[in-house]
Amino acid sequence: MTPERQGPAVPPPPTATYRLQLQPDFPFAAAEAAVPHLASLGVSHLHLSPVLEAVPGSTHGYDVVDHARVRDELGGEDGLRSLSRTARQSGLGLVVDIVPNHMAAVPRHNHALWEVLREGPRSPYARWFDIDWEAGGGRVLLPFLGGRLGDELGRLRVDGDVLRYYDHAFPLREGTAELPLVELLDAQWYRLSWWRLARTELNYRRFFTISDLIGVRVEDPDVFGATHGKILQLLHEGVVEGLRIDHPDGLADPGAYLQQLHEATGGRWTVVEKILADGEHLPAAWPVAGTTGYDALRHIDGVLADPAGAGELLGQYRRFAAAPADRGGDWDATVRRAAYKVVTSELAAEVDRLTRVADTICTAVPALRDHAPWALRTALRELLVRLPVYRPYVSGGDAPETVLTARAAEEARAAFSVPEEAGAVDVVRDLALGRVKNPGERVAVSEALREFRARFAQTASALRAKAVEDTAFYRHAPLLSAAEVGGAPERPAVPVEEFHAYCARVQRDWPYSGTVLTTHDTKRSADVRAGISVLTQCPGRWADLLAEVTEQTSRVGGTGAPDPQLAWAAWQTAVGFGFPYDQRLQNALLKHVREAGLHTSWTEQNEAYEKAVVAFVEAGPCGPPLYAVASFAREMDAHLRANVLGAALLHLTMPGVPDLYQGTESEYRALVDPDNRRPARFQPHVLERLDAQRERWDLSEEKLALTATALRLRGRRPELFGGTATYEPLAAEGPGAAHCVAFTRSGEAVVAVTRLSLRLADAGGWRGTELALPAGRWADLLTPGREFEGHARVADLFAASPVALLVPAADTAEPPAEDVLTAGVREESADHGSAAPGEPV
Repeated sequence: MTPERQGPAVPPPPTATYRLQLQPDFPFAAAEAAVPHLASLGVSHLHLSPVLEAVPGSTHGYDVVDHARVRDELGGEDGLRSLSRTARQSGLGLVVDIVPNHMAAVPRHNHALWEVLREGPRSPYARWFDIDWEAGGGRVLLPFLGGRLGDELGRLRVDGDVLRYYDHAFPLREGTAELPLVELLDAQWYRLSWWRLARTELNYRRFFTISDLIGVRVEDPDVFGATHGKILQLLHEGVVEGLRIDHPDGLADPGAYLQQLHEATGGRWTVVEKILADGEHLPAAWPVAGTTGYDALRHIDGVLADPAGAGELLGQYRRFAAAPADRGGDWDATVRRAAYKVVTSELAAEVDRLTRVADTICTAVPALRDHAPWALRTALRELLVRLPVYRPYVSGGDAPETVLTARAAEEARAAFSVPEEAGAVDVVRDLALGRVKNPGERVAVSEALREFRARFAQTASALRAKAVEDTAFYRHAPLLSAAEVGGAPERPAVPVEEFHAYCARVQRDWPYSGTVLTTHDTKRSADVRAGISVLTQCPGRWADLLAEVTEQTSRVGGTGAPDPQLAWAAWQTAVGFGFPYDQRLQNALLKHVREAGLHTSWTEQNEAYEKAVVAFVEAGPCGPPLYAVASFAREMDAHLRANVLGAALLHLTMPGVPDLYQGTESEYRALVDPDNRRPARFQPHVLERLDAQRERWDLSEEKLALTATALRLRGRRPELFGGTATYEPLAAEGPGAAHCVAFTRSGEAVVAVTRLSLRLADAGGWRGTELALPAGRWADLLTPGREFEGHARVADLFAASPVALLVPAADTAEPPAEDVLTAGVREESADHGSAAPGEPV
C-alpha cells in the first residue's frame, strides 16, 4: 500500500496537541472541517480519542470491539485517511488514543469474545482474555440479567444458534440449540447470571469495576500482534504519528508492554495515562516520552491556590458538614474507609482470585503451608488498602518494597488478634515482592508467583482508582478544585519553589511529556476549577456567601439540602460553574452523591434522597439564591481572570507538550462526564475578527488570544521549548514577590503570571515589586507596543493583563504584534468554516 506520508522514519515530537473527542455526532469529517482553525491556532498535531471499532453509539470509543477496523460510525478508514491528508496539508499530524487493557464485553459486537463463548477455552481467541476458567467451573460468568435467573427465564429465547435476552445476544455451543432451555443454559461455556453477582462471582478481569469491559492479555505476543496490527500499520504508513496509551496500570507488566510497543513503533512519540501520586515519579525505565499530563495539572492548579486559605476552608468544611472523620471529615481516614469498602465488595471477586493463587503457592511450598485462606484473604485486603500509589511494578519502576512497605505490613498485622496468624501478612507481602524461598516445584510455583504479582498489581490499580478518585474525591470536599484526577486534596497548594523544581525535573528527564489542564476525564474543567480555587483567597467571604444562600434556600418552600456535605459541594460547584444550567448541574450533583456512596449509589439508588437532591438544586443553586452567587462571582471576576489566564499561560509555556482539550482555547466551563464529552462546536471566523475587537474582549476572547499567541510562539521557535531547551526560574523582589511566578525558556522567552491576586489586592498591591529581566529589551507578545528592560516594575508589567509573555524586542523572527492573531488564517477555505470552538453543544 502506498504510504500516506513521506518523511523521516520517526517524525519529530509534537510542539502542541489538540484533543478532539470523536463520536457519531462528531466524526472524522467534522474533525477535518476544523483543521483550518486548529492549524491557525498553532498546534502541531490533532489528538484523537480512540478510532478503532467500538460499541455502536459509543460517545467515547474506549469500548473497543474490533482492533482490525477503523470505526465505521466515524467514517471508517477512508475517513481517517482523508482527515490525515487534510491535516498534513495544513502542517498537522495525528496522535491517537489506544486502549490495550480492555475490550467491550458485548458478545454480539465483539467477535473474539463471541468465539470464546461459543467454543470455550479451546477457542483460538481464549488466550485473548483474562478468564479464570477454574474459578467458574469451566464457564465464564456473564452478569447480564436484570434479576435472578429464575425470574428471567421467560425473557430468554432461542433464535437459531443464538440465545437472546432483550437486545443482548449470546452464541450457543454446537449441538445445544434443541435442548430444553434449562439444559441448554447449563450446557454453555458461559453462565448467564444476575448482574449483582459480578461483585463476588465474576471470573474475568475487567476495567476497574466495570463488568462491561473485559481485560485483554496483551502480554501474550500473539494477542499483542492481533490487537495492535492496524494501529502499527497506520503509524508506519504515516497516517498517524504518535500514541496516547490508555491506563497502562491495568496491564500485567506495563514496562514490558511499553518496551514491546516502543520496538514495534520504531520509537514514535508515546505518552501514557499514568496517574502519579503526590511525590511519585514516572518509572525511569519506561521507553515513553512521559505521561499524559495529570501531574502537570496538579502543579499548575496547586501553585495558584493559597495554602493558608485552603487550611481555613478545611476548618470551615468540618464545622459546616460535621462529617465523621472516615466519611469525609479527614482525608486519610476517608480514603482508608473507601478502600476497605471497595476491596471487600466491588473487588471481592478479584481478591478471591488472589487468595486462591496465594493458597496454591503456599500449598506447593512446604515452608509456607498451613496459612488458612481466610488469613491470606485478610492479609491481602490489609496490604492493598495501604498502598499509597496505584500499584507496584514487577519491572521498570521503583523497587516494590518502597511502596509495599514494612510499615504497611506492620499495620496490617494489627488486624489479626492472634500474632501467629498475622504471619500471613509477611507471606503475602513476600509473594507480591517475588520473594519465595525453597520453591519446591520450581516451574509451577514460578508461574503461580508471576500470576500473583501481576494480579496483585492490577487489583491495586483498580482499588486505588475506585477508592480515591471515584469515592474519596466525592466525600472529602473542602476544596473541590483539588479533587481532580492526579490531584492531592490533602495538600491542595503547591509552593512556588516546588512548582519550579517540578518544571526543572520535567525539562531534564521528560521534556516531551504531555501536560494538560482539562481532559475528557477531568471532573471539572480548568476554568471551573479556577473559579473554585479563588475561594482559597477569601475563605471568610465564602463563609458569608454560604450562610446567605443556605438561609435563602431554606426560605424557598423550606427546601434545604438533604445533607450538609452535598450543600457545600453544590455551592462550590455553582461558584465555579458560573451561571448554572439546571440539568447540567443537576446531573453532575446526582453523579456526585452516587459516587460518594454515603446516602445513595449507582447500584443501590435511594429514590427519596435523590429526589431531595433534585429539589434542593432547583430551589438553591438554580433558584433565587443564584443571584447571590452571581453577585459574588462579579466581585471575583478580576481574580477568576488572573487564575484562568495564569493557568493557561503556565500550561502553554512550561516544559512538556501542552494538550488542549476541545474548546478550551476559549473560556470553557464543563462538569464531570458526560457533560465534558459533548460534541464540540466551532464558530465561524472568530480568530479573524478577534484583533479588531481588542478593546471589547471578554475573558473568553482574551484567553483565545493568549492561547493562539503562545502556541504560535512554540510553533515558530520550537527550540525554546523542546528537548534541548532550558528552564530557569525568575524571582521577583519586593513586598509582592510571592505573587509573581516567572521563568525563562532558553533565555529567549520570559513568562510571568500573577499568583493569588485577591490576596495581593488585600495586601495593598505590588508596592514597588520588581522583576529582574535578562539583559536586553523585551516586548510583550500579549499586549502590542509594551516593552521592558532591566528591573521591570511588576505593576507596569501587569498593567494591562495579569500575565505577560516577553520575547526580545529586536527578534525580527517575530511577526508584527498586530498580525499575531490573524497570521495563518487568511488562506483558509470558506468551505471548512474555520472557527474557534465555543461552548460544546
